[in-house]
Amino acid sequence: MLASAASQFAPAQNDKMVPIPTPKQPNAIVLGTGKLPEATAEESWHSQYGSRFARNVSIATLTPFLPAKSKATGAAVIVAPGGGFRTLSMENEGSNVAKALAKKGVAAFVLKYRLNPTPPDMAGFEASMRQMFSGPPRRPAAPRDPSEALAPQIADAVAAFELVRSRAKEWNVDPSKVGMIGFSAGAMLTMSTTLYGKDVHPAFIGDIYGPLNAVKVPSDAPPLFIALAADDPFFANGGFGVIDSWKAAKRPVEFHLYEQGGHGFGMYPKETTSTGWFEAFASWLRMHGYIKS
Repeated sequence: MLASAASQFAPAQNDKMVPIPTPKQPNAIVLGTGKLPEATAEESWHSQYGSRFARNVSIATLTPFLPAKSKATGAAVIVAPGGGFRTLSMENEGSNVAKALAKKGVAAFVLKYRLNPTPPDMAGFEASMRQMFSGPPRRPAAPRDPSEALAPQIADAVAAFELVRSRAKEWNVDPSKVGMIGFSAGAMLTMSTTLYGKDVHPAFIGDIYGPLNAVKVPSDAPPLFIALAADDPFFANGGFGVIDSWKAAKRPVEFHLYEQGGHGFGMYPKETTSTGWFEAFASWLRMHGYIKS
């Protein structure tokens, strides 16, 4: 999610960024994409809105959340948190999503992809975020050529697919049933990986409050699930071109537009119907045969 936008839905007492020690990540697997060349600071973490965030990520990792063998369906999902490519919502849009999927029998893998460098100190980071989102909410500019602008992140996602498929037997995964879901910037990455990632071919993809601009859809594009709130300050007023693109290509697409929810609702418990997006996504996966009835 875009961290500064979260003030629209999170309790005010939780909106302050508080530095925390980098948590132990014993199950995280380092991907082979190397260290980000332009990295200027060490990876650091902070808490906000009762959740944990990572920034200055310069080495990508993938963390598995596996279902019990008796419940495993063979399906797998790579989970890409959001954060404007400056930070990553590692719980609300990462581990909490993965744990919920594992309970449904779906193997989930949280992708901690490399990020654009930010000031190492919290005050400098907060100032940079305020500057980035100063003034009225506006839609972040989509990269003209995502295959170049997001090259490091796409490479991380491609490596994640390769890792999951290479260890499919160990993790009780069917290599042909590996999909991806992303949130905000993670949704941009999910779409870019699908369209530009070499030989990735996700079985299905989820775009949760990401931009919905029109794209060129390949003839074998995977089924697409979209969830967005009508009051999202960034992406609710940019049209629904990607839906039209998927329909024009005669590829499966499902779209949920919630009246309220803002941006970054993720797995946060809310009174709005946007909280139901996860069960809707699970039902959609069930419809396509990725979750057992």
